[in-house]
Amino acid sequence: MTDVFLLGVHSTSFGKKPETSFKELARETYLGVLEDAGLENGDDFEFAYFGNCAMHGAKQGTIRGQVCTIELVDDGLFPKRTPLINVEGACATGSMAFHSAWKDILSGQSDLVLAMGVEKLFLPKAAKSPEMKKKMMKGFMNGVDNFDLPRLVKEYERAAAVAELPFETGPDHSFFMDTYAVQAALHMKRHGTTQRQIAVGAAKNHNYGAQNPKAQYRFTQTVDQVLGDREISFPLTRAMCAPIGDGAASAVLCSERYLERVDPSVRERAVRVRASALTGGYYRDIDEPSLARVAAEKAYAFSGLRPGDVDVAEVHDACSFCEIYQSEMMGFCEIGEGGPFVESGATGPGGTVPINTSGGLVSKGHPVGATGLSMLYELATQLRGEAGERQVPGARIALQENGGGVIGLEEAACSVILLEGPRG
Repeated sequence: MTDVFLLGVHSTSFGKKPETSFKELARETYLGVLEDAGLENGDDFEFAYFGNCAMHGAKQGTIRGQVCTIELVDDGLFPKRTPLINVEGACATGSMAFHSAWKDILSGQSDLVLAMGVEKLFLPKAAKSPEMKKKMMKGFMNGVDNFDLPRLVKEYERAAAVAELPFETGPDHSFFMDTYAVQAALHMKRHGTTQRQIAVGAAKNHNYGAQNPKAQYRFTQTVDQVLGDREISFPLTRAMCAPIGDGAASAVLCSERYLERVDPSVRERAVRVRASALTGGYYRDIDEPSLARVAAEKAYAFSGLRPGDVDVAEVHDACSFCEIYQSEMMGFCEIGEGGPFVESGATGPGGTVPINTSGGLVSKGHPVGATGLSMLYELATQLRGEAGERQVPGARIALQENGGGVIGLEEAACSVILLEGPRG
């Protein structure tokens, strides 16, 4: 096996981009990642992975990546005949593309591979048309088992009964927020977690997002403002939930032998990939740790690192309760202690392990096919010491956790990736 490095990484800004096409987003992040990797073109790419979930809604399926890169081929920027595999795995799509590229290089089969995620979720007419909004929300149901939806609903009704609240779905938000709400309520019931602790994490991430020029939401929030926002699904308010938006992100991964050939100014910014682990979900017991814990354990074992080695992390806070829960699953605190851990400031500036310095999904945004790679963009920026106001001093080891879809009381898939900063 060979060491694998992030040679270049890029993210577009995230937000509602009704005038920007899938192809334009792909071009923007592709040109950006070439520049970051010090490449004039993609002539050395041996393989590419393209992540997307929603393009079928624009009547383009099956060859999404080929379609979004063909003009780059025409322009001599993307090499002809390059094999490209399309990847789809709900909110973990971008991380799956990355993991596939990582394995290609780890095996010694390739020296330079591209991973890209592109997404457009926002329908501009949704704000004025209830039917269009319903269509937009219905798209998220592709991330559940629609062949046996009653089984999933019964599972959440059972869990909600334990949490002593009803399981109800609403037309003005995604089904996922209702499932997250039950998970949060269960944690509150079992461990004494409070709605205010969830709000502390949300406010912290909005304040980080205000410092991130790529973030969809760039305004600060107080804890009381988060608590006072419109309720989505108790205990979650709107400020605790990720918005709908568009964007793209990408990464260029290379082998150590390729790294030795590049310009020193590029080589000195390369980030080492210490581990990339994926797990699959199933109908777990209520008290059983989630697939994220298993993915974290796999990543720590592969890398030889421990939770205490992590200096900065990006976790999948599709709602702000997730930061509490994933702090436990990543081993940053004991199970049941995530609420006090976040409330103490441990995940904020100057804390034990700052989490979601990008603003997290609740502030940075969540274009699902691009999300996992955008997390890696933030972490690479931190490890390179280029994060400006939100920089974590001395960050050397970074962790990414990215989940996707729903199977029972957990995600259908989960990625945990560990990165190490430039060698200097």
